Amino acid sequence: MTEPLQFDEVDSPPRYATSTDKRVRYAAVADRRGTVLGYVWANDEDDAAGWKVRRAGGDEAFNMGALWVAKLHDAKARGLAPTAALTEMVRESDPEKPSHIVSESIAEAESLEIVKTLAQK
Repeated sequence: MTEPLQFDEVDSPPRYATSTDKRVRYAAVADRRGTVLGYVWANDEDDAAGWKVRRAGGDEAFNMGALWVAKLHDAKARGLAPTAALTEMVRESDPEKPSHIVSESIAEAESLEIVKTLAQK
């Protein structure tokens, strides 16, 4: 019993890849006051999408991220491409909810690293 245990994933919901080295489309997610909590991003080439919490958003930003990650998981389970999932989230976003996508914030970045840098502010 000195060899490392091997864990095999038996079943899990489909998920987008969590990183890419290519261009990404992204959007800011804000609370009702307009404070940016984080960023949802997507890239179709690598079938990748995710949430980057904004450090300055604190616990609220971290907690709200679970909602956006769940939306991404649902979109993947329905077979949506990452950017289609982002488009759907923008369309269904409601500024009256505790968090929403700031529609005028939708942009493209040369890399995910740029979005990570935004989230550090």
